[in-house]
Amino acid sequence: MLARVGPGELTLREAHRFANRPVRVAGTLHWDVLGLYREILDGLRLAGPADSIGIDSWAVDYGLLDDSGALIGNPVHYRDGRTDGVMEQVSGSIGAETLYDVSGLQFLPFNTIYQLLAADLPAQARTLLMIPDLLAYWLTGSTGAEATNASTTGLYDVRAGDWAYPLISRLGLPRELFPPLRGPGSRIGTLRAEVAAETGLPASVPVTAVGSHDTASAVFAVPASGDRFGYVSCGTWSLAGVELTAPVLTAESRAAGFTNEVGVDGTIRYLRNVMGLWLLQESLRTWGGSASLPALLAAAAEAPPFAALVDPGDQEFLPPGDMPARIAAHCERTGQRPPSGRAETVRCILESLALGHRAAVREASRLSGRAVEVVHVVGGGARNTLLCQLTADACGLPVIAGPVEATAIGNALVQARAHGFTGDPRDLVRRTQNLTTYLPQGDETAWDHAAARIGLP
Repeated sequence: MLARVGPGELTLREAHRFANRPVRVAGTLHWDVLGLYREILDGLRLAGPADSIGIDSWAVDYGLLDDSGALIGNPVHYRDGRTDGVMEQVSGSIGAETLYDVSGLQFLPFNTIYQLLAADLPAQARTLLMIPDLLAYWLTGSTGAEATNASTTGLYDVRAGDWAYPLISRLGLPRELFPPLRGPGSRIGTLRAEVAAETGLPASVPVTAVGSHDTASAVFAVPASGDRFGYVSCGTWSLAGVELTAPVLTAESRAAGFTNEVGVDGTIRYLRNVMGLWLLQESLRTWGGSASLPALLAAAAEAPPFAALVDPGDQEFLPPGDMPARIAAHCERTGQRPPSGRAETVRCILESLALGHRAAVREASRLSGRAVEVVHVVGGGARNTLLCQLTADACGLPVIAGPVEATAIGNALVQARAHGFTGDPRDLVRRTQNLTTYLPQGDETAWDHAAARIGLP
């Protein structure tokens, strides 16, 4: 994406869009990170001249470099099964209370800490780089760890704002594996000569650290006015919660499954991971080319409400595979009639996600003491009008949907500010982007009963 940012101006132009296809080799699911890097180079060439480059990606996954700076194997995908049972082992040996008190992270089996302990660390490993830091290293030759993504590892001390070295040592991991931290807005470096030659960009173009965890960038682009807001960064995952100035590390917060991740400007993204549109994406993949999403959404809007519901946080929905079959099996196991067709399956998914959004925002507000008067839905889910309306209905609050490209916008705003832009980023988003407001409709009591059916508040 090529962004232009200035007083009263915030525009995006898509320069290059490409697929991100994992590859299973000998039973292990990998990212094709070299393919992604090739596409990034193509994208930079197609985008043309720029004043700065910033990279964000998903969280938790990483690459390992040897002494020479070469990558040791393709990074493993967080949905790979290698971490099965590791989280429970680590929690048993270290203590869940200790782990949460240090990192403030929701206990998820794919967190970096468990990935690193799932197999023996290669003897030649010298440096761990999160995915955006790895890509930035290939562009610039500079190693480092951007803080918003580092905070998703389980090896970051959320109070101290540094690597959790006592925990790292206790786990038997080498301290020197973890590179120096850097914050959003800092300068990573300029382009290597070969990168400049391949992209046609001047070697002097800087790569700037942004909120390199995509959710950190997306939340920075939330067009909120004031601090009494909840957010749902909705894509493959729904990250739902509130923005705070300090972490919440109570036993109740830990038990409720909330995470404290670092945001731009030292904020804390206090949120819960909800499975998100992954359930719908995998269903569409199972159904194949015969499934038209607009037609399915229109049919789902007419389907009977609350016919079947699932807890979108249930780990059985995490791996790839036949999602409609798993939803049907879950319904049978919980004494519900399974959805009778595709429209009912989509209705089940979207109502269940709306209930997951409601539970996360309400609990985040209660546990943090931060009042919520409006919910902002950003990311790809902001296009899904049915999901946005159902989220407003479930929460009993107005939902403001947009921007859709929140991650790219937040990324660009951090870069622009680092290079001289002095305006209010969120005000600029409010004034320049297309936003849609959904007011709650229907009977809130029906949502209370639906939430109780699947054990959500």
